[in-house]
Amino acid sequence: MSPAERDAIMAICLMAALSDGGKDEAERAKLKEIFSILEADGGAPVEVYQRVLLKKTSPAAEAQALGSAETRMLAYEMAVCVCDADGVTNPAERAFLDDLRRVLGLTGAEPARVLDEAESLAAAPPDTPESSSATLPVPTAAAGAAGAAGTGAGAAAAISAETDGMILRYSILTAALELLPQSLATLAIVPLQTKMVYRIGAKYGYTLDAGHIKEFIATVGLGLTSQVVENFARKLIGKFAKKAGGKLAGKAGSAVTGAAVTFAATYALGKVAQAYYSGGRSLAGADLKALFQKQAEQARGLYAQHASAIEQQAGSLDMGKVLSMVRGQGA
Repeated sequence: MSPAERDAIMAICLMAALSDGGKDEAERAKLKEIFSILEADGGAPVEVYQRVLLKKTSPAAEAQALGSAETRMLAYEMAVCVCDADGVTNPAERAFLDDLRRVLGLTGAEPARVLDEAESLAAAPPDTPESSSATLPVPTAAAGAAGAAGTGAGAAAAISAETDGMILRYSILTAALELLPQSLATLAIVPLQTKMVYRIGAKYGYTLDAGHIKEFIATVGLGLTSQVVENFARKLIGKFAKKAGGKLAGKAGSAVTGAAVTFAATYALGKVAQAYYSGGRSLAGADLKALFQKQAEQARGLYAQHASAIEQQAGSLDMGKVLSMVRGQGA
């Protein structure tokens, strides 16, 4: 993949992110921050962000840089996933995707299949039961604490231990999804994080709806759309580095893989949710953001300990299992 192709795909992803016209300033600032960080890592330059924001480009203009059928389909898949990151597509997003498909010259059943599967992932409610596909062994310490707990304080300790195990399972699972080549695997991360927060709230007696969970995720500073854009950008850096003979591998940011970033984000989100709902939802927004940053930093140090489990989980996954996990269907 050439730099021009990479930049065109990222421009299309950014246009997709902004196509609904509803992104707030915090999400826009996060998107700009992503491009600034990834430019130093060998990714798309900030100039790509600026030309999209200043409307100096269009889907048709960016499509001209994509010569192969493979890169054109990849651009469409990523755009679909970005549009669906914060829920099923609205009319403005659907119009953008229809126009994008046209200027990319995509025909046949494949584009429709991608859109249908993405919409299915985005529409999945958070209260689906956990599929057996998503189950990993509870960490030894957590299992021991849960088994030893009795009533009262012991019961609270058991809930805490069970929640710790759940958070780690989801962190490993979502990180494993980043190792899969399919764009839809990355999209599945958001509904699985949403499901994790729902289940944590339920452990502490709260029945949450999707709207509340999305608001909670945004409050801690983890954008839904920007998270998907960042994960795609890191995948493109990896593709570009491979084409360039691995010359980019030595850059500082390139060592932080998408899997590690996703592991840290999911783990931090889970720990913040645990603190928030176990404490009676008393933490203010600023406190939630500060706690998320602290937990994410700690999680980055934990990634190496679980790298082999993440690779093992990735090896057992396919898109059929991923779709089942999100929908809550048994494996």
